[in-house]
Amino acid sequence: MTTSIIAGSTGLIGGNVIKVLSTKKQSAIALTRRSIPNLPPEITEMIIDFDAFEKNGSLPSCNNIFICLGTTIKTAGSKENFKKVDINYCLSIAKKAKEAGAETLSLVSSVGANSSSKNFYLKTKGELEEALQELGFLTVNIFRPSFLVGERSEKRLAEKIAIKLAKILDLFLIGSASKYRSVKAESLAKTMVLKVNSKPGVNYFYFNDFIK
Repeated sequence: MTTSIIAGSTGLIGGNVIKVLSTKKQSAIALTRRSIPNLPPEITEMIIDFDAFEKNGSLPSCNNIFICLGTTIKTAGSKENFKKVDINYCLSIAKKAKEAGAETLSLVSSVGANSSSKNFYLKTKGELEEALQELGFLTVNIFRPSFLVGERSEKRLAEKIAIKLAKILDLFLIGSASKYRSVKAESLAKTMVLKVNSKPGVNYFYFNDFIK
């Protein structure tokens, strides 16, 4: 039986990945800091302390790992803490998934990710992409969405305004600029699950690849 592990299972994308896997009756393990209420029967939770896990944790046997873990500078409080979550934790989980048998890794990154970027956020995302590619997974699927739209547990006024503006801006993003259009979290999650069986190697996915 195929088993997937989801890192960032309480976030916008991770939560949607869980829903998609559950709909397909696929078993999965949700990595989480705290218990998740009303999990579907196909999903089990594995509560961890990320700092302790990074040092001596391990994962059960699995086939796929979905890296949907991430934070914001505001939440992290500093660039150092941001990199701790967005690089160190993600890389540690990926390594342990590889040790547990995973052959496919799916990562939520960002459009514009580039380790040489002068933008701290995009540089960090690019550094993570490169580090994960060096781990030896058979297949690495990297999803590069732009602004993500969906129901978050935390309601933010600024984000509501940004969503409305994004819908207007999307109308002008055509051709090669379409990759900067806003992306529905549900669409991204469906695509991530669908593309698990992609060809071996490193595969990149942008707006036009996501299920509409």
